[in-house]
Amino acid sequence: MNDNKVFQALENIMFSRAVLQIREKEAEKITIMNDTGNKQKILRLLEITAGAFGLFVAFGWSFFDMLVRCKGKKRQKKKKWFQLSHIKKNHPRDKYEKEYEEGKLWCAEQQMKDCFIRSRDGLYLHAYYLPTKEAKRFVLLSHGYKGSGFGDFAYTARFLHENACNLLFIDQRCCGLSEGEYITFGAKEQWDVQQWSYYIAARNREKLPIYLYGESMGAAAVLMASGHKLPEEVKGLIADCGFCSMKRQLQDIAANWFHLGWVELLLFRVDLFCRMFGRFRMSDADTIDAMKKNKRPVLFFHGEADTYVVPENSVYNYALCSAPKELVIIPEARHLCAPYAAPELYRQKLLDFFEKYDN
Repeated sequence: MNDNKVFQALENIMFSRAVLQIREKEAEKITIMNDTGNKQKILRLLEITAGAFGLFVAFGWSFFDMLVRCKGKKRQKKKKWFQLSHIKKNHPRDKYEKEYEEGKLWCAEQQMKDCFIRSRDGLYLHAYYLPTKEAKRFVLLSHGYKGSGFGDFAYTARFLHENACNLLFIDQRCCGLSEGEYITFGAKEQWDVQQWSYYIAARNREKLPIYLYGESMGAAAVLMASGHKLPEEVKGLIADCGFCSMKRQLQDIAANWFHLGWVELLLFRVDLFCRMFGRFRMSDADTIDAMKKNKRPVLFFHGEADTYVVPENSVYNYALCSAPKELVIIPEARHLCAPYAAPELYRQKLLDFFEKYDN
């Protein structure tokens, strides 16, 4: 009996151990399954997060790539299959094609000299120089965003040349024959304008007055340059349809062109790419400090119907400007169309400005 009891007890112990081992294995399987399930959940969450971050970055990159990054000379020459209505309506060709093309043709027919400088960041920048007989002044022509001197100043260049102005048509970085990969909305162009003004001054033996004349982004660059040291011969600035900052201009583009409301996160991403690739900050492209420092007279022009750079920009710059100033708003004129819409008034304002500050 005792042996049977001992044997029975051993059987019970062995059975209990077997059951315990089975339970441990089952528990281990459940733990592995739970760990696998948790890992899958974590991986799925990471995939969703990565996808959301990718979209977040991609949208900012698309905006940056479209507005800041140059596409290369070859791609720029391709025929445009799509154009935003704001760009088309705000171009002089939309209503003044005959005058615009005649002006471009006149510029192309002139015998101009090629000029080059090296920018502060090592780019070769190009300009065309057109002297006139019995010159009374030099005028530096600073064109707008992705534009050209022969285009933006097509209608005004001939008038200036015939009224005793030596002309320097500068090619902004990324444009024409100038090097560059990024358009900086004036952040770096302001320093380019400054260097070109010293280029003129070094060759200005008669010490003729120099004027810095910009249109659109070129106007913003000229205004920003006025906050830096300039040659004494620079007597005044002319700013046609200039914006006050890169940030405000991109906000206006996002709102007016793409109907986007709150775009601070988008601008944050664009600014990040500007810092990483363009080596500049959006805040570097702003006229506030320059307008407070500048002591040279400024003649502001703007078209009242401009939806590319809204007129409030010039009103704002005019209000900030601490120097002698005049603001001319041309009714019904769109972007850079003031000289076409009111040629007599526009030209007379230019001549009056020169006469007043030449000496």
